[in-house]
Amino acid sequence: MSIKNKIKNFFYLDEEEDGYDPEPVRETPVAASTYQSPVKKSVKERRVSSVDQAVPNLVSLQNAQKSSKVILVEPRVYAEAQDISEHLKNKRSVVVNLQRIDKDQGIRIVDFLSGTVYALGGDIQRIGTDIFLCAPDTVEVAGAISDYYYEDL
Repeated sequence: MSIKNKIKNFFYLDEEEDGYDPEPVRETPVAASTYQSPVKKSVKERRVSSVDQAVPNLVSLQNAQKSSKVILVEPRVYAEAQDISEHLKNKRSVVVNLQRIDKDQGIRIVDFLSGTVYALGGDIQRIGTDIFLCAPDTVEVAGAISDYYYEDL
């Protein structure tokens, strides 16, 4: 057998034409009533089974798209901060608009959400005047909004 054929068989590039089998079949003694002849897997079946074994944490992209959600919230009272934190615990990003609430209540809400985001390992960022983005640890927030507009506050 030439070196070229050995390499092809080693990498399963060629169907096993010359009878060389890189995976020998080992027979174990079995009772005569339960004996089944060994079935030789094709190259394609071996590739599929080795890929399935090599990647046990395979995740479908369809499921990831359905679970991604961004919630928009305009709280009017401090008690709504707990509802916002429930969204964060359920791995949803939340955009919080605090323009319709008193400044003192807004500060309390931001403090509460900062603690929630810290406990979950997420991120909170200011994205506008009294508008905040709260993201769980499964969402990566990249970039930053400049503070040019916030100088007058």
